[in-house]
Amino acid sequence: MPVTTDSRLTLARRPRRLRRTDAIRRLVRETHLTPDCFIYPLFVCEGRGQRRAIASMPGVFQLSVDEAVKEATAAHADGVPAVLLFGLPDHKDATGSSAWDPNAAVQSATIELKRSVPGLVVITDVCLCEYTDHGHCGILDGEEIVNDATVAHLVQVALSHAVAGADFVAPSDMMDGRVAAIRRGLDEQGFEAVGIMSYAAKYCSAFYGPFRDAADSTPQFGDRRSHQMDPANVEEALREVEADLAEGADIVIVKPAMTYLDVIAKVKMRFGQPTAAYHVSGEYSMLKAAAANGWIDEPRAMMEALTAIRRAGADMIITYYARDAARSLRDQRA
Repeated sequence: MPVTTDSRLTLARRPRRLRRTDAIRRLVRETHLTPDCFIYPLFVCEGRGQRRAIASMPGVFQLSVDEAVKEATAAHADGVPAVLLFGLPDHKDATGSSAWDPNAAVQSATIELKRSVPGLVVITDVCLCEYTDHGHCGILDGEEIVNDATVAHLVQVALSHAVAGADFVAPSDMMDGRVAAIRRGLDEQGFEAVGIMSYAAKYCSAFYGPFRDAADSTPQFGDRRSHQMDPANVEEALREVEADLAEGADIVIVKPAMTYLDVIAKVKMRFGQPTAAYHVSGEYSMLKAAAANGWIDEPRAMMEALTAIRRAGADMIITYYARDAARSLRDQRA
């Protein structure tokens, strides 16, 4: 039957008024996603003219230095302010010695990026897992990672990246005391201006699978539970973040992002320091797979996922969707 005036509710507040049009929704939006939030991960390999597709990560490639410069230049033109470099060496050994080779892929890419795209922020991953023949993140004694010997090597890696011109080094190994050692090593060599973006709360996650395919860093035995965090713990994450900040970290990272939104929120609320979150390979590839099967609207799902990470408290989002999201945001403004 027709609705009469007498049958209408009398409400002082009608929340739907603020959802009525797109312009109104934008006006009252609480969380704002911009390209300035994004950090674009790149996998850099040896050689020239290499752009090798990664089967488990559609749209992501292993890039030689020249191709990485092209990709980073295009990303910067899209509005992405920063890249995070991972190295893929031709040579691997027990100690990961290629990681601090001044002519290795990450060091060479850093030099070329600072020369070719001077406004780009270059962040370099500091770990040994891509460089060791056993795939673990440090120096082994039998099947156990030796913490302090590993830290000594990580300092060498960080210094080689600083010499190449990195703006930030990003230790992702989760060894105890590595932030303090790297900070001390950088300062002693005159690199006080180089920052540390620490993987402070890095969980032992099932969502890293495609990354290990991309970086050829799957452990030859065992797993990483002895140094990466137990997914059940959040108070431990706060202790790890507190320790890294005390040791000199300038920015802290929570990894993964989507399944650890509560951790991001607690870290930001507790410390109020610059906080990044890594939207990792498995989170990216799940969206890609669902979209390929026609199960979700990928552009909408991408923006919803990134907005959730931002809403949780992340100031920066490391994501393989950086270029796609930046272009989408630009198109929305047009």
